[in-house]
Amino acid sequence: MISIVGAGVAGLCVATELTQRGMVCKVYEKQNQPGPASCSWWAGGMLAPYCEAESAEDCVVRLGKDASQWWQQHTNEVQQNGTLVVAANRDQAELKRFASQTTAFATVNSSDIAELEPDLANRFLKGLYFADEAHLSPRNALASLKLSLINNGVEFVIDEADPNTLAQQGVVIDCRGLTAKPTLQGLRGVKGEMLILRCADIQLKRSIRLLHPRIPLYIVPRGNGIYMLGATMVESSAKAHPTARAIMELLNAAYTIHPAFAEAEILEIGVDSRPAFEDNLPKIKRTGKVIYANGLYRHGFLLAPALARMVADHIQFDSHPEWLECIQ
Repeated sequence: MISIVGAGVAGLCVATELTQRGMVCKVYEKQNQPGPASCSWWAGGMLAPYCEAESAEDCVVRLGKDASQWWQQHTNEVQQNGTLVVAANRDQAELKRFASQTTAFATVNSSDIAELEPDLANRFLKGLYFADEAHLSPRNALASLKLSLINNGVEFVIDEADPNTLAQQGVVIDCRGLTAKPTLQGLRGVKGEMLILRCADIQLKRSIRLLHPRIPLYIVPRGNGIYMLGATMVESSAKAHPTARAIMELLNAAYTIHPAFAEAEILEIGVDSRPAFEDNLPKIKRTGKVIYANGLYRHGFLLAPALARMVADHIQFDSHPEWLECIQ
């Protein structure tokens, strides 16, 4: 029996990967259902490895390329519509910079943008279209994984379990995110703020990234005129309240994408702190029978499948994956 502590995106992906390989798991989570207390609840859900090359390490691109396929195998939430990157006319230098640091895109003009997204006709002169990228609804994806695990006999226990206590019974995988900070040296929080809007006047089919020298924005369609907006990254573990400045910046950027967002309904304002290590890459750390799978930063849904495969390989084959560090 393998115990998994934490049922966010890391814990559920690990449980799915282990169960698929015939291993028996039990998942411990302090809340009955994924909700606002979970960092995964506020995720954007962008499966965009090529766009991430603009600021992330090469391994994020390499390992993130398989994420879309993994999620398609386990949920019905993936929308394979690509990513459209645009910039205001005054920020065309940002578009050139982004293009110089990424690959696997087509340069599109105003007519191309109008064909891809009719509601953005005549709003942007140029853009970059990453056709091989995708997005999903994180909340639905988490619920789908959990239901599938339950149907496959995985037991979920509502308990704020102690990994070290569980380790007396067998192998434990700690996927608690920032909650594990007292145990994991170097783990820090990176605050993120987001909005969920409803704007029935706009119908976008794919993730849109608006480049800006100060605060770039991404907007992800959730269907039925609902959109998730996110952007901010603040070096802070505080997650009680979003800042007024961040919310104004997000709304201003949304208005730049389309003025109709000025009339949108604000359904939710969210804030949480993403777990990250110094290099912003995940880590698999092992001490005795406890395996820590943590540090997904802002790449949760993109890198959780790769993290889960590495954990499963380590347990099944005693392998030493690239993110593994044994600590004593």
